[in-house]
Amino acid sequence: MRVVFMGTPDIAATCLKRIIADGFEVAGVYTQPDRPKNRGMKLSFSPVKEVAIANEIPVFQPENFREEETVETLKALNPDVIAVVAYGRILPQKVLDIPHLGCINIHASILPAYRGSAPYQWAVLDGCEKTGVSAQYMAQKMDAGDIIDVAQTAIGENETAGELLDRLAVLGAKLLSDVLKKVMCGEAVAVPQNEADVTFAPMLDKSMCPIDFTKTAQQVHNQVRGLHPWPVATMELQGKRFKVHQTVIVDGSGKPGEILGLTKTGLVIACGSGAVEIRSLQAEGGKRMNAPDYFRGHPLEA
Repeated sequence: MRVVFMGTPDIAATCLKRIIADGFEVAGVYTQPDRPKNRGMKLSFSPVKEVAIANEIPVFQPENFREEETVETLKALNPDVIAVVAYGRILPQKVLDIPHLGCINIHASILPAYRGSAPYQWAVLDGCEKTGVSAQYMAQKMDAGDIIDVAQTAIGENETAGELLDRLAVLGAKLLSDVLKKVMCGEAVAVPQNEADVTFAPMLDKSMCPIDFTKTAQQVHNQVRGLHPWPVATMELQGKRFKVHQTVIVDGSGKPGEILGLTKTGLVIACGSGAVEIRSLQAEGGKRMNAPDYFRGHPLEA
């Protein structure tokens, strides 16, 4: 079975590595164009492109599929299946129609919940106890295709979105490989999504970063976890702006935003209900530090 793989970030690279290791014939890889990165603004390869080059697989990086020549190039690869994982491009119907066994997408949620671009982050932000990855046949409507299979996992009470993504990548890689085997053998069974259960996961942005300590300790903790590693929750403290990288929920009460104490492990701040202990933070222009270490060098005002 000839597979064309489409993806860009680390989760996609993990999935690509798995299907290569499991012996699938990957005829070509599509990934987003190289982008300038870091201070030097040098062009950087996507994680998927790096995997493809290492395995001597042809790489294609079109901006879109509007040009007929781009579509014809894809057709010439003669894919039985197109596998898509976080490609970052919406595929038009003329692309979805190319592989005779369909286009299969791995999405980082238990569909139909959290359709959209930030599914696992919103699962953490909303305080969900579990999430997972779904394998679906792609449809023109985003993340709305029939479900082939789902793999679920619990979300740790202190797990960040980034940490969760690392686990979902491994889970998704196995799911993709298993589903491709079913498709190859004609054993894949797909079930339509229940539209009544659909929820959405819109893109994150920096307007979500400031912490509102009038919210409950659980909500503040979920915000810190869900926005990590990007765009990262922030707070103002004694005239300085900090990124907040890690919190835990602790006992305590007081006026929302009130500093309740500095312990051996962190800075305790009261919330609308309960309190959080900030374990790791980063002053503007500084580096990430454990909170007790930072405040030893920058004592709190009385």
